[in-house]
Amino acid sequence: THCSHGFHSYLLQVKSVRYSRFTLQPTDSGERHAEVKLSDDGTEEITEVEAGGSPSFRPALPNRSRRSIAYLVLGTLLIFITGMLSCSANSEDLSFDLPSRSAGSDEDMSLANRIFDGFKELEMDPWTDIHYVQLPMPDSQKPNKVQFGAEVFNLAGFLAYSAPGRVQGKLVYGNYGRKEDLDVVQKNNVELKGCVLLVRAGKISFAEQVDNAEKKGASAVLIFPDFEDYEYRSETALYGHVHLGSGDPYTPGFPSFNHTQFPPTQSSGLPKILAQTITCNIVIVAPISGLDVLIYSLGGVENITVEVNNVLVNKELHNVFGVIKGFDDPDRYIVLGAQRDAWGRGYARATVGTSVLTELAKAFHEMVENDGFRPRRSLVFASWSAGEYGSIGATEWLEGYMASIDKSVFTYISLDGVVMGMYSFMASASPLLYSLLETTMKEVKHGFMVVRVLMRPMTIDDPAYPFLAFSGIPSVSFHFITPNSEVYTYYGTHLDDVDQLSYETNRRTGEITVAAAQFAGQMALHLVHDHLLSLDMSRYSNTLTKASGKLKDLSPNWLNRARGSFQRAARGIYDDIASTNLDDKEACRILNDRIMRVEHNLLSPYVSPVEVPFRHLLFGRGSHTLASISEATDMDELRTQLALATWNLQGCANAMVGDIWDLDEEI
Repeated sequence: THCSHGFHSYLLQVKSVRYSRFTLQPTDSGERHAEVKLSDDGTEEITEVEAGGSPSFRPALPNRSRRSIAYLVLGTLLIFITGMLSCSANSEDLSFDLPSRSAGSDEDMSLANRIFDGFKELEMDPWTDIHYVQLPMPDSQKPNKVQFGAEVFNLAGFLAYSAPGRVQGKLVYGNYGRKEDLDVVQKNNVELKGCVLLVRAGKISFAEQVDNAEKKGASAVLIFPDFEDYEYRSETALYGHVHLGSGDPYTPGFPSFNHTQFPPTQSSGLPKILAQTITCNIVIVAPISGLDVLIYSLGGVENITVEVNNVLVNKELHNVFGVIKGFDDPDRYIVLGAQRDAWGRGYARATVGTSVLTELAKAFHEMVENDGFRPRRSLVFASWSAGEYGSIGATEWLEGYMASIDKSVFTYISLDGVVMGMYSFMASASPLLYSLLETTMKEVKHGFMVVRVLMRPMTIDDPAYPFLAFSGIPSVSFHFITPNSEVYTYYGTHLDDVDQLSYETNRRTGEITVAAAQFAGQMALHLVHDHLLSLDMSRYSNTLTKASGKLKDLSPNWLNRARGSFQRAARGIYDDIASTNLDDKEACRILNDRIMRVEHNLLSPYVSPVEVPFRHLLFGRGSHTLASISEATDMDELRTQLALATWNLQGCANAMVGDIWDLDEEI
């Protein structure tokens, strides 16, 4: 493509750039960093970690000092990001932009093959992970519809995993469909049992809205984009899914490598009621009276009929992987991943992330092959399919290697939706990665001002969530976004295209994509090159203290003592780090193994991954979590769950201790 040519041409030119200032400064971790200023303009100052590296082909490496390697690593990253900038005018070539890319489609397979070939050209030993699933699709012969009296509306959008069927009920408005919204409805003496609940999209996921409605006895849910939250045409259709979980819901807890091998079963997160999106122009004519200045009311006056005719279609899904192997610990690796499918064009949803994924692979390969970069640990680059259906490709991969994956993967970096706007930065992550996020924010410089930085809890619809809550892998997702916004409202619509994202970024999509790629690349550099894993255990102390604080009326003394054991175990690791020669590779590996145990051992061993897939004590979903325990009303159940949570946390602390004779017996 034009972009590839531009990138490689630029590579040759920039290698001759001179640097006017170069200093190395030690950091608290013992690593050394290079601070470099370009001499041509004297203004752009960038801080990078020094490094050295390896692909699977392991080329002969020149004898270079750490300082020169740091210089070359920085130079290559600058080449990479500026190369991307030079391609921004040809973004369609660069970024895998297609009019359609639905999961398992010919376009999806074509993209998978293209990415595979790209990894093969880079000698990254690519491989494909194949899954066989059934995906819901609208029936072209029997469209989904709603009927008000004599008016019938055929619907364009749909919600995957809705129960099929036809129901009739009184139309009731439920705001965003949150628990507190539905409580307000009931306090106004409006009956929810058997109703068709009308809710506006936003605040929580479609799946959570439908789950809340089902628990209140509703027979169906209609979801629409309100003018107040979604500033686009009233006939714009919404697409999404309502599985309260991730992965293939017809093979819960185990992989769909070949669905014919398994008995029929279903995820507990599948709804039993109907769910469908409708457009704003249909809502306007719905038989409901006004609420304040709005056009909605808490109680309907007429019945409405909802008909959902989605059908299951057999699909073959391909996850594509490539690897750059580490030199010291090749069996320890980070994963950088991006979904490539979308409901429509999916430019912000999938196109940008896929482009960043492949360009980062090229950059790291270039650093290893030509610039002497020697990563201690490996980098795996993953392109997932069926992300729009609830991270199916990624979750099926996690399920397929559940017994071993946590012993190898120590961080997941999601590249989905990294560019949604500009001037604001938003991230969700395991507390283990908070310090790395803060460090990277200081190190990565870009040409636009970030006026707001927001850290928010990871939600169930975050592509990184199954890695954290299902597999116990420290994970992070991040986004450049418009201020005062936490979502990209064009997701799940046919308006998610290059022009819309260009508008949201003030025509600076290329520049912001570069910043996002640089941010992900810098995190990856730290994770695969630093002697010790860039996972800060001390950051979990505040999270545990806050979670325990919500249980203060329950006198959870044992849990508090387990929390103390966790904190002492973390301090013990830091004490051992201080007394260890970090040039001793085996000693470092032993310390890193102890650090790697933290997240995985916060998964509850007392619940089944089939029935309760998100087993994380703090970030999971289910009665085992500290958040659920704080809301429990059944005292016998509460005491049982509190005891199990205590031993979950104590078990994590025990696993962090180096030797069994050093176990904390204070509890």
